[in-house]
Amino acid sequence: MKEKDYLDHLVGVFGHPAAENPGVVIQEAAFRALGLKNWRFLTIDVDQGKLGEAVAGLKAMKFRGINCTIPHKIEVLKYIDIIAPSAKLIGAVNTIINDDGVLTGENTDGQGFMIALKSAGIAPQGKNVVVLGAGGAARAICVELALAGARHLTVVNIPRDMALGESLIRILKENTTVAVGYVPWVDAFRIPSGTNILVNATSIGLYPNVNDKPNIDYDTITQDMYVQDVIPNPAFTPFLREADKRGVRWQSGMQMLINQAALNITMWTGLKPDKDVMIKAFKKALA
Repeated sequence: MKEKDYLDHLVGVFGHPAAENPGVVIQEAAFRALGLKNWRFLTIDVDQGKLGEAVAGLKAMKFRGINCTIPHKIEVLKYIDIIAPSAKLIGAVNTIINDDGVLTGENTDGQGFMIALKSAGIAPQGKNVVVLGAGGAARAICVELALAGARHLTVVNIPRDMALGESLIRILKENTTVAVGYVPWVDAFRIPSGTNILVNATSIGLYPNVNDKPNIDYDTITQDMYVQDVIPNPAFTPFLREADKRGVRWQSGMQMLINQAALNITMWTGLKPDKDVMIKAFKKALA
């Protein structure tokens, strides 16, 4: 009798909410294209306060790894054995690799963002950047932009999360040479003149709140700016519709998602996935 291997190799995502996360579509399309028939990507909703239990379950079920998305990217740090240098600097983890029960935390958000920026023909060197938000994605993006030579970063965040914004500013000042500023987000934020890149790194507009958009003065967006959203679903958010109406170059969160997912797959499997396959699967899922 021919020997069979029915063991599933598990990876996935922890988030809350998680239902809108399209990771399963692009990851499993990549697995099939690579011939990894027994690899499964699970979309798992983990309530705040339950993350420790979820990580223990990950170990018990021998998951090869997991992605962490909103709101777990920072809290998960306390449950990881080894934190990669870039993730430690960022102060957030979005990817975990499980090596026989030893968990290593990485951060591919910022790397995925920078690859997306390059694909749009945008170089961050010497640029003035406004980043909306100070959570896990914003931290990764700000650190990568600073290390890549951005001239000035303005972090805009809501007052109730002021400690989060201030800690991000401290990380940037202590570890990079970028000039930084922090703005408490109270009223409609006016994008400063001279801004080259505007990034929505918040969850505003994420499913199911697909009609929401960041509270900014959209008439202060000018045609010489480049606008990037981190939200992949929906791909064309109200934030991006406002940018598009003003004739601004923009990119959705899809490319960033594909890039970081491809990096995750390589970390978990050692193989390089076909991004075109992943993009095709993602677009088909949203059609």
